Amino acid sequence: MSENKELVFCRGGGCTAKLGPGILERVLSRLPKGERDPHLLIGYDSHDDAAVYQISDNLAVVQTLDFFPPMLDDPYTFGKVAAANALSDIYAMGGDVKTALNIVCFPEKMDLNILGAIMQGGAEKVQEAGGTLAGGHSIQDSEVKYGLSVMGFVDPHHMYANNTGQAGDVLILTKKLGVGLVCTANRVGEASKEAMTQAVDSMTTLNRTASEIMRRYPVHACTDVTGFGLLAHLHEMLDGKLAAEIYADQVPRIPEALEYADAFLLTAAAQRNRNHVGKQVRFADVPFAMEELLYDPQTSGGLLMAVQKEEAEALVRELQAAGLPAQAVGVLKAAADTEITVYPAKPR
Repeated sequence: MSENKELVFCRGGGCTAKLGPGILERVLSRLPKGERDPHLLIGYDSHDDAAVYQISDNLAVVQTLDFFPPMLDDPYTFGKVAAANALSDIYAMGGDVKTALNIVCFPEKMDLNILGAIMQGGAEKVQEAGGTLAGGHSIQDSEVKYGLSVMGFVDPHHMYANNTGQAGDVLILTKKLGVGLVCTANRVGEASKEAMTQAVDSMTTLNRTASEIMRRYPVHACTDVTGFGLLAHLHEMLDGKLAAEIYADQVPRIPEALEYADAFLLTAAAQRNRNHVGKQVRFADVPFAMEELLYDPQTSGGLLMAVQKEEAEALVRELQAAGLPAQAVGVLKAAADTEITVYPAKPR
């Protein structure tokens, strides 16, 4: 790395670097939308994970992009995480990855071997996804940022929006929460090696397997849980039309993440998430640490699926058999005065 002490590879990034959902919503709501293209099946107006554009009766293109500063000190691992995170939006829509383009911001005075390691990690994840790395764009910047623009295919008759769940659906989460808290603790030297290993393993795991499994079940809606945390992403799923119950004891988590929350090793992004949706959430005797976990911004987080109740147990079993820490974490309900209620455990 360069001797210039101003150039620090990891100051803290990942999905904690996202603009807060409240700020983003205010800006997007003011953009001119123009005449609606009937082939654009999903655009940004639905707060969804990616855009979907239909090109034939049975084929639609899925487009997304994501990039951010490093949240890890190892460039190669950061590249894998950033790529897995960008690829995830294709999987949340029920699509398959086809091509990807690198997005690179890099200081010219920094060691180019670092950039090579980042891009190697990203390229390996694109290959693992079955896609082709087809090029990209780079600019000189004062800090490192990396990600991908990704294109995939999906059957327009079998795609998943994030806001089409139905009352009675069971909510299934496929990855553990807590990577934001763990990475924050790691930056101040407080995270255990085991916690960091779990966080890195989670962030580098593609959502490909989870996506392919869910396509065999009556899933009505899906999103991936990233920078807005579980509760803000769930808020987008409800779309003012439904309510939800979450059962805290069922939420998969990195155990130490709760300890770090109790030690107030928190992120500003989690506070932004709380500020954005806190008025729509009621915690029924749930500890502060669990509240923070549910607001915690996730980098390359899991899929959150709304599946028909009768098939939920079988779907969880198949996801777990594939090695994923998936759990049924709650249910969708008819719209109510309180949008999201979090209980310590499922009421009897």
